[in-house]
Amino acid sequence: MNTLRRVLVHQLRDVVRGRAIAGYTLFFALATWGLLHFGGGAGRALPSIATLIVLVVPLVCLLVTTTYAYHGSDFIELLLSQPIGRRPLFASLWLGLTLPLIGAFLVGLGVPLIASGPLVERAGAVALLAVAGVMLTTIFTSLGLLTALRVPEASRGNGIALLLWLGFAVLYDGAVLFAAYRWAAHPLETPMLVLMALNPVDLARVLVLMALDASAMMGYTGAVFQDFFAGTTGLLVSLGLLAAWTAIPGLAALHTFRRKDF
Repeated sequence: MNTLRRVLVHQLRDVVRGRAIAGYTLFFALATWGLLHFGGGAGRALPSIATLIVLVVPLVCLLVTTTYAYHGSDFIELLLSQPIGRRPLFASLWLGLTLPLIGAFLVGLGVPLIASGPLVERAGAVALLAVAGVMLTTIFTSLGLLTALRVPEASRGNGIALLLWLGFAVLYDGAVLFAAYRWAAHPLETPMLVLMALNPVDLARVLVLMALDASAMMGYTGAVFQDFFAGTTGLLVSLGLLAAWTAIPGLAALHTFRRKDF
């Protein structure tokens, strides 16, 4: 246990010292501050901040995780030569990446919001923004590790990570809209709910926009979701699906790590 604690502390220091974490924190702080001060107040800025979160957090987590995994492969091989189990070692590696990314996100988001003045009347919405960002961080860190463990070439792995982000954050909604237009004569509510459950970015977007009551920004799948699951039920369903998205890639990455021949 002491060895694993030292590994985790070493990795946390290594990741925190990197420029990526500092740049990530600064970017979110400046972007949040700019939206709050030039976006017409907190009420109008929060939906824009939500959009920023669902686009930027997955991209940064994927790239930081895959880059670290590829560059730190020699360190991982060295650790595997020691009498350390693969399961706890994977846990320390995952936490060493996830915790700094979560901390950077929360600091970058929280400091401008706190400095901008009291947001007591919107505390629930701000809390859900933070929860959505944290869950997206855990999900896409796990997906990044899974990609790096499954794909041995760094250039190919980083390319796949970019394609994952592009697919989830940009292309997925376009494909859903095309399907809705193409088969508009058929009942599509249930297929649309299934499609939304297959995209963690959509789930996070709906989670925060339901809290902000910004239905116009939800998109087709979000509107269908709101019709079926309104209020607290919708929030709980979204959180449950995001938790599943956190667990499944993480367990798949652990399974790959335990069987991988380094």
